Amino acid sequence: MAVIIKYIVERAGVEKMTFSSKPEADAYDRMLDIADELFLMLGQSELIPDEQQREDLALYLAQQKELVIQTLNQKTKSNKATVADKEQAKDKRADTTKAAIVLTEVTEASDDLAA
Repeated sequence: MAVIIKYIVERAGVEKMTFSSKPEADAYDRMLDIADELFLMLGQSELIPDEQQREDLALYLAQQKELVIQTLNQKTKSNKATVADKEQAKDKRADTTKAAIVLTEVTEASDDLAA
């Protein structure tokens, strides 16, 4: 007779999934926790009035957590790079303006000395 250990993820008295390893069961449980939090967040927004659709979307986003995080990080990095590029361009314009002012002052000074 074999002994089989099973890990059951249960929510509100309902078996959600059965696993053969604890790490898999814990990962699934964490994913369900994330889905619960997303469900509450989506409910606060009132963008999706249908509760079942909110629940489905929350579960989908929780399942795709890594992709969602990666996508958000890419957008954030892209936005930071754009802001940095704009600041560099602004600094270059300021440097060019300063150089033009100095050149004008030097030219005026040399004209004064020549006269």
